[in-house]
Amino acid sequence: MGVLLFGLSLALYLLASAAFVAHATSGREGARRMAMMTLTAAFAIDSLAIAVRLAAIGSGALNSLHDQLSILAWLIVACFLTLQTRVELPVLGALVSPFAFLLTLSSTLVFSGTETLPPELRTAWLPAHVAPAILGLAIFAIASATSAVYLVQERRLKAKRFGRLPRLPSLETLDNLNYRCVAWGFALFTLGIVTGSLLAKTRWGTFWSWEPVQVLSVLAWLLYAVLLQARTLGWRGRRAATLTLVGFALLMVSLLSLNFGFVHGRSFG
Repeated sequence: MGVLLFGLSLALYLLASAAFVAHATSGREGARRMAMMTLTAAFAIDSLAIAVRLAAIGSGALNSLHDQLSILAWLIVACFLTLQTRVELPVLGALVSPFAFLLTLSSTLVFSGTETLPPELRTAWLPAHVAPAILGLAIFAIASATSAVYLVQERRLKAKRFGRLPRLPSLETLDNLNYRCVAWGFALFTLGIVTGSLLAKTRWGTFWSWEPVQVLSVLAWLLYAVLLQARTLGWRGRRAATLTLVGFALLMVSLLSLNFGFVHGRSFG
């Protein structure tokens, strides 16, 4: 049943992506409504699929790339839909929906059945580490989508070439949203790093082991820390958007290094 639900949500994410792109290129209200309804339906089915999966394997999901990617996709869509209840920015859907589709598709391609957590990781510290880390990553994804739209909008304004594309949010709106997302993502990811270090200390007697996933995660954390501090000094706009994208890229590489070629048995993210 879970495989069928994931397949259905995957198809709906693809349909939502097409509808959001249609809205972004034409500005048609009908395309926007269809995109939102389809994405909401995909999210609901994906929620059920994840619930079925978690009921079947429990905390084993934390040790599977399939589940990490599918949960990340689900959280990104959850953040986007929550954002839409406060401010309507459907243009972000043209990035969020395809990304959710790609993550869900990737999770399906790497599916390898049920994986069991090592005994040393069967502790309450692991959820306390993973939950804020992956939620922070999802919020950073929204910040990155916002940054990408900012860079597109800035280029359009400078070139004074608007074509038939619908009007995008103002640069100020996008910049402020980027800041709020980065701030929230940074706080959650910091909590994830701290709890991950405590987990490693409890189970292996050391806070740090110079593993690739740890190094990349801390580099991204430092980059976001510098970005937040620099913004208080007036450093924003294009540079802030670019650094946001670079930081998210580092975090995605960190996530993949956790599962491909680099053994990492001490923490997530």
